[in-house]
Amino acid sequence: MNTTAKKGHARVDVADALRGFSVLAIVLLHAIEHFNFYHFPDAASRGWLAAVDTGVWQSLFFLFSGKAYAIFALLFGFSFFIQHDNQRMRGHDFRLRFCRRLLVLFVIGNINACFFTGEILVTYALVGFVLVLTCRLSDRTLIALGALCLLQPVCLYYTARLLADPSFVPPAVDEGPLWAATFAAQSGGSFLETVRINLWEGQLASLAYAWNHGRIFQTAGLFIIGMLTGRRGWFLRPALPYWGRALAIAIFCYFPLDSLHASAMELPNAALSFQLGMLLKSLANMCLMVMWVAGIMFAFYCSVRPARVLSALIPYGKLSMTNYVTQGIAGAAIFYHWGLGLQAGIAESALIGVAIFAVQYIFCRYWTGRHGHGPLEWVWRKLTWL
Repeated sequence: MNTTAKKGHARVDVADALRGFSVLAIVLLHAIEHFNFYHFPDAASRGWLAAVDTGVWQSLFFLFSGKAYAIFALLFGFSFFIQHDNQRMRGHDFRLRFCRRLLVLFVIGNINACFFTGEILVTYALVGFVLVLTCRLSDRTLIALGALCLLQPVCLYYTARLLADPSFVPPAVDEGPLWAATFAAQSGGSFLETVRINLWEGQLASLAYAWNHGRIFQTAGLFIIGMLTGRRGWFLRPALPYWGRALAIAIFCYFPLDSLHASAMELPNAALSFQLGMLLKSLANMCLMVMWVAGIMFAFYCSVRPARVLSALIPYGKLSMTNYVTQGIAGAAIFYHWGLGLQAGIAESALIGVAIFAVQYIFCRYWTGRHGHGPLEWVWRKLTWL
């Protein structure tokens, strides 16, 4: 009997550690943003804390913004590969079942959106169908498609048009009125009014932002590359030499990209500046994301003490969906008008993010000691396999 085919792929601990790291980074960023409610105390009233606020904001955004979600997206594609390949080894086709899984994710995402306008599960549910369409393609084709998506083809097209005709106006979805509606509800609306606004204007604003800022193609590219990492076994110890090369390339590319991004921001043509800046910033963030992943891979597999620290994040990563959704609920209850309406500076908000993580982490340690799946992970799994 082929025991490998019967058992399928074992769970990859470093992937759970990476999930835990990314969700921790996400809650810290969302906390200092007041969960998309950009209402802060006046800087003049903060005294010396204003400088601390600026330092915390700039540090967390440099370290995690655009990188934590990228790791989360990469691992979404990786998880799809594990599930798809496990079913393939048992003689089953997982693609139709995964479509149902995406529909369930769409529902969970909209439940999350009742509380938090910046949620990404609905976007994942919509973009996730690219995995169904591409999972049988060759590795070479997947590399080409993933690279094309990460290079932002629409952005490249608009950039070429602007270089040929500076008067060209790239079409974009107007996010302003949508975000204004959500801000008004967050500032003074009741819970039910906030839910109503979040589910329509809030979701449209989130999707419009994702489209206008290249997140749709970036997410699709990361899904595809994540699937490829699973196919190639890149999250296992033998793949460390590949991560060493990836780390070297990322370091080599990051600084020129960051410099070019700064130059693009100074261009007199605002439309060209935005398109080029978005492309270069996206690529620079991908380089930093690779640095994070490669660094965590080496720390997990090669260093005893860092490995212990990262291993502590495994329970948190196993409940990544539960943690992500409950973060939004907790953050809205703390900062929005219908909840506590807390007026906190950025430094204090970062500590609130740490506190949310601490409470969630204690729960995760308790839960994983008694159950194989997190609460929302269990619901997602059960509804997928009905």
